[in-house]
Amino acid sequence: MTVKEVLDRTIQFFKDKKMDQARLEAEWLIAGGLGINRVQLYMKYEQPLREPEVAKLREYVRRRSQGEPLAYITGTKGFYKLDFKVTPDVLIPRPETETLVETAIDWARKNCAGKEEIKILDLGSGSGCVGLTMAVELPQARVHLVDISEKALAVAKENAQSLGVIERCLFTRGDAFEVCVQIEGKFDLILSNPPYIDPQDPEVEEDVKKYEPSAALFTEGGNQLLKSWSQAYGSKLLKPGLMLMEMGYKQGAEMLKHFESLKIFDDVKILKDLSGHDRIIQGSRNG
Repeated sequence: MTVKEVLDRTIQFFKDKKMDQARLEAEWLIAGGLGINRVQLYMKYEQPLREPEVAKLREYVRRRSQGEPLAYITGTKGFYKLDFKVTPDVLIPRPETETLVETAIDWARKNCAGKEEIKILDLGSGSGCVGLTMAVELPQARVHLVDISEKALAVAKENAQSLGVIERCLFTRGDAFEVCVQIEGKFDLILSNPPYIDPQDPEVEEDVKKYEPSAALFTEGGNQLLKSWSQAYGSKLLKPGLMLMEMGYKQGAEMLKHFESLKIFDDVKILKDLSGHDRIIQGSRNG
């Protein structure tokens, strides 16, 4: 079988399964299985595949048809122009989190332009997509990544190594609230995409609950960690400084009230994602 034949059959199979974006999913899956990108996929359209390659792709297709996320099958996920290794031990990076990263980068470039070192804290770092993107985009960044999962930190370290920024990164394993007293110094930026889904939330997709790590998704009441982490780490923010935390789209009003009640920030606001939903709670301290 040629690449084209496998791709065409996969597209049709996904269409029969009523999968959204059947062609795009098939392209990513086949390209990932062959270790190439989508452009190369079409350059190799007529290339015959060996039987082991066909068998591997057949298994990939089976797994995807049963609902396993594409990123876990291929082992990678694109985020903010970069590719990150992902495993079932980490949450899959999502486009809405890019709003947090983009805001943080813009703020740092405006407010930390003359600094030799930009100190950044990434709480609940998972794959490292937030903190490591900051390290790539800001050469003066020194990033401290914190996660309770040893396996998640191992993935983040691999990503830091592959992105060439590991020498500017520090990794701490532990509950973010508990290790707060161990973390020395203050930070220009404190960033977090914490668990913010209530375990009883009926809107969570079944495949998300089945495949992604529950510890990275769920927390009691949905905003328990948002509140405790922001309160614990607010005093570790420099002036000027910025705290950005991703939240659920229904949590904006409550988190706005909470951030204002901390009496830490000079300005608090809600940022929306590309879909127009409340997504980021922002607290800033002026210089």
